[in-house]
Amino acid sequence: MTTETSAEITDPSLAREAEPLVQRLVEDRAASKLAAGDPTLWGPEAESEASVRLAWTTLHETSRGLLAEIDALRAELHDEGLSRVVLAGMGGSSLAPEVITATAGTQLVVLDTTDPGQVADALEGELDRTVVVVSSKSGTTVETDSHRRIFEQAFTEEGIDPARRMIVVTDPGSPLQELGERAGYRRVFTADPNVGGRYSALSAFGLVPAGLAGADVAALLDDAAAAFPNLRSDDAANPAVRLAAALAAAHGNGAEKVVLADSGSGIVGFGDWVEQLIAESTGKSGLGLLPVPVENVEAPGFATAGQDATPVAIGPADGTASVNTHGPLGGLMLLWEFATALAGRLIGINPFDQPDVEAAKRAARSLLDGPAGGPAATPLTVDGAVEIHPSGEWLSAGMGTVAEALRALVNAAPRDGYLAVQAYLDRLDDASISVLRPELARRSGLQTTFGWGPRFLHSTGQYHKGGHQNGVFLQITGDPGSDVEIPEQPYTLGALQRAQALGDGQVLAQQHRPVLRLHLTDRAAGLVELVKAVQDLRAAG
Repeated sequence: MTTETSAEITDPSLAREAEPLVQRLVEDRAASKLAAGDPTLWGPEAESEASVRLAWTTLHETSRGLLAEIDALRAELHDEGLSRVVLAGMGGSSLAPEVITATAGTQLVVLDTTDPGQVADALEGELDRTVVVVSSKSGTTVETDSHRRIFEQAFTEEGIDPARRMIVVTDPGSPLQELGERAGYRRVFTADPNVGGRYSALSAFGLVPAGLAGADVAALLDDAAAAFPNLRSDDAANPAVRLAAALAAAHGNGAEKVVLADSGSGIVGFGDWVEQLIAESTGKSGLGLLPVPVENVEAPGFATAGQDATPVAIGPADGTASVNTHGPLGGLMLLWEFATALAGRLIGINPFDQPDVEAAKRAARSLLDGPAGGPAATPLTVDGAVEIHPSGEWLSAGMGTVAEALRALVNAAPRDGYLAVQAYLDRLDDASISVLRPELARRSGLQTTFGWGPRFLHSTGQYHKGGHQNGVFLQITGDPGSDVEIPEQPYTLGALQRAQALGDGQVLAQQHRPVLRLHLTDRAAGLVELVKAVQDLRAAG
């Protein structure tokens, strides 16, 4: 794999449109100011937030002290036969470690879900060799706190001291730090508080779980350090400057979607990590870039990208993309972080706040005050093992079948809009449902995203509420079969999962966005019927 981190604008038209923005960034010395932590780059309204969010630019240096601590703890754990690492974290606390370990080929069990089945499967692993990394910047993340409570009880029931199996990563002074120290957890790592979650890949949030799982996190920092001199340079050849200018120029011309595909990078799941970075950083004030990770460069949405989207390849140039970014994982992470922050300056937004994330959380908390995650919902109709629950102002006649409801949802999308598929299911056992993304993209002609709930609420959820208001939303929920109690909480995982889905749907509907929830009363049968309905959508469309 190449050690050089690069970005190339391969579309001549886009390159011409981006050139004035490249020159603007160079003349403003934006890259060097960013590297130096200048909080004035995004205007006076953003300065307060930016002043406490820019320490990520030098993490490749400041995180070095963690390496020896991680290595020592990993050796200690292995001496005790503890080789299975479970990560309880959401968004910025889980996406980077998952990409790092998957690319390195090391095992990390990632729990970024409230699905009872997926959590139960993680509990059925070998607890006698398991350690749990509880990772939360705020220290109050409801999903992560639920996982912590559930694993503590499971360890206790097996006669294992839970404190010896718990490792915390959090910000200094958070409730989780206080709890971990009070309970005598094995280790409490505190990260730099001046790093936002989505920019935290090279901090303790990315390095601790990945390093404990066996990934070479020192090499990750080395690759970022090698890329840094170019990324901070006020030069038209700076790859971050060129990438930022290309994204902003495309946005200015109506291409507010960025379709991401791998072209042979050797990196696993990079699109999932960069999705949160771009969506939460830019999707606000009715502006922003919607990231659309797809399966490969031949996938619908990438190969067929229209004027509303820019195809960007992760890996070597192969003639399929308008932009290519290439390099080792650490360098690419820093490249995209720099480029996203610089694109925010060009687009005119603050890339460090997330003003619309809290709305769905408030709605979910309100629903949790009632039984079973909120009041019973009466479907519009039932088609086999699928209940049809539309909400919003887009309802139309003739929605008696799943195929008809899907067709009505697609027809409700504005020109150059997008379709967001949100699956509140088991990311492992129900993984086959991800086939809906390319199938719906092909049949609808819309740029189509796919997110696992509630994981996406910590990622694209900000864009859905704060970005361009041209999306339509397909929620897929399902009866969990068996549920999991959350110790010392009045609700179960199943109730929490339901409240998160309904709460986010409520917020979207309140913003006049079309929402269709399809509830699978039998998950296996419902998935089959749903796939068939998508096929019928094309036949009748």
